[in-house]
This record gives sequence, structure tokens and C-alpha cells, in this order.
Amino acid sequence: MQHLHRPVFIIILTGFIVFSSFAQIGGRATYGFLDRTNSARVAALGGNILAIHDNDIGLVLTNPSLITAEMNNTLAMDYVLLPSAYNYGDIMYSRSFKKVGSFVGTFQFINYGKFTMADAGQNITGEFTAGEYALTVGWGRKLNPHFSIGANGKLIYSQLESYHSFGMAVDVAGSYTTTDDIFSASLLARNIGLPIVNYIPGQTEPLPFTMQAALAARLKHIPVRFSFLYNNIEKWDLTYNADTVTTTDQLGQSTSTTSSKSGLGGFADQLMRHIVVGTEVTIAKAFSIRLGYNYRVRQEMKLNDRTGFSGFTYGFGLRIKMFSISYARSTYMAGKYNPNYFSFAINIGQLSKKKEPKVEGK
Repeated sequence: MQHLHRPVFIIILTGFIVFSSFAQIGGRATYGFLDRTNSARVAALGGNILAIHDNDIGLVLTNPSLITAEMNNTLAMDYVLLPSAYNYGDIMYSRSFKKVGSFVGTFQFINYGKFTMADAGQNITGEFTAGEYALTVGWGRKLNPHFSIGANGKLIYSQLESYHSFGMAVDVAGSYTTTDDIFSASLLARNIGLPIVNYIPGQTEPLPFTMQAALAARLKHIPVRFSFLYNNIEKWDLTYNADTVTTTDQLGQSTSTTSSKSGLGGFADQLMRHIVVGTEVTIAKAFSIRLGYNYRVRQEMKLNDRTGFSGFTYGFGLRIKMFSISYARSTYMAGKYNPNYFSFAINIGQLSKKKEPKVEGK
């Protein structure tokens, strides 16, 4: 299998260039739930991918190049609870094969809850539900002690009242890790694909394609790790349309003004909208405290009279032998609409191992 490593790696790198060249980056995208953060650890560090290479199965849904053989026979669950009517999460399972590589299967869901149905005359006619689902199979393999590659294949189904859509997508990723695991880096292209069955026949919507780069660095003698994420490589201007404000004077005439910055300040603002930073402090190799900051979220979600902690995230994680538990909370807006993330993983293989019986005389 060694002679296949170089061609496979070249194919994946070519995919980054080819797909980014024709991906639709403007307008709205369907299947937006694919871009949501599920893992509590990822959420606590502020982003929606990480490059940390420490056999955490919760990271591979968005970065399949982190799939390793050490995850074999691991079961994991993520659940995100919002103060509104909907929630989402996933369930994952990993299996490794010597000659093929390691695989992680994930069932991802989002439940939007129940809605009141009404006609054009505002007469209530009943209720309807909405939800979206994705079945993902991820594959990862080490090319050598430093480089690894991975890919996700996704089957996506969306049901919004009487409208249905079905699509397919892939993610491709590559990672580099130093021998001592002190530094790691990843490059990803996510959600490459198109709907096969559209909500409305003849009207095709793009998927939320994006390219991302992530770095992670751990201090050698202090249990502190820093993570860095650069989002949306394929698009420079991430300014939200709401930054354009329309006002109406006494004569009923409308005037539009844009709050965007210019010059050096404008460049810094645009650059920071791409960047997410996080810090993780580990105590006794078992308990971790995590903090993150997302500048773009803060700029888009803060209230003019009450900025609060918009854009900041925090959480903790606990690892005890074959068990792993994590919690995180993201602050989108002061006072409300802030999700709580819960993650749980167990290595079934280690749990099922039986202790060898003691032999007398030894």
C-alpha cells in the first residue's frame, strides 16, 4: 500500500484547487446545518474545526485527516441544546482495518421543532415539522509519521414542511504533525457537492462550501495548547449584509449607509473576521479548561447597547481511562440564544478487554 500514498495525496491536493475554483461562494447555501459545530471541545475553542492530533473522535466530523487507528471501536455522541425550540447533534462510531485505513460513521441530525401552518388569510390550518439529516462515512490514513489524509462522504436529506431535498457532498483534508505532537496543521475543503433532488424542481442551491486552515501548538514544558483557525480561504470579504443600514427621513426618502471600515482599519477588520483563536489548559492529563474567541461572531451578534461576551466561548473536558466527557457554552448574544454543548465518548474496545487471570507461582 505504500506506493499508493503519493498518488492519493496528490489527488486530494488537486481537489483543493479544482473545487475551490468553481465553488459558489456568493448568496445563500442550503444544508446550512452541515456547518454547525457539534463537538463541545471544538465549540469551547471558538471554531468549527481543529487541527489537534490527540485521537479525539469528536474532531473528525469536520477534519477527517485526524482519524486514527487508536480510535478503533470508539462510540461517541454530541448534543447541542438551545434555549429555543430546536436542537441538534450526532452519534459516531469508529472502526479500523490494517490494509485499508480507519473509518468513522456519523449520523447527524437537526430538529427544528413544530411550526404553526396558516394560509394567505392568516387562518391557522394545522402544524408542520422540519428537520435535516446527514449520514457521513469518514476515512483517514497516515502516509508517514508526519502526514495524514482523510475524506468524508455525505448523504444529506432535508424535510421542511412538504418540501424535500436530497444531496451528496464530500470533504477532503490533509494534516501535518511533528513527531512529538507539539505542533500540528490541517488544510480542509468542506461540503463539495450539490443537491440531487431540489426543494423546488429546477431551482438548485449551492452547498455551504468552504476552505479552512487550522494550526495547533502545545508548549513543551507547560500543559497549555493554543489553536488557530483561518476560515473561508476562498472568500476575503465576510462582511454581513446587515452592516448596510437603511434610514427614512421625514419626507419618506430612504438613504442607505454602510458601516464598513476603510484603510488599515478596514483591512484589519476583514482579516480578523477569518480568524478564530482558542486556548486549552490541561491539569493532571485528565481535566482541561478551554477558552475561545471568534471576532466575526462578536461583530455580527453583539447588541449596540450591550456587547457582553458575544464571540467568547468556554468549556471543560474530562478524560478518565476509556471515557471522555466535554461541555461548552457559546455566547452569541447578550442574555439569550446561547447554546450548550455536550459530548461523550467511550472506547468500547478498552471496556471489553478482560484482565488476564493470575497464574499461581508467578
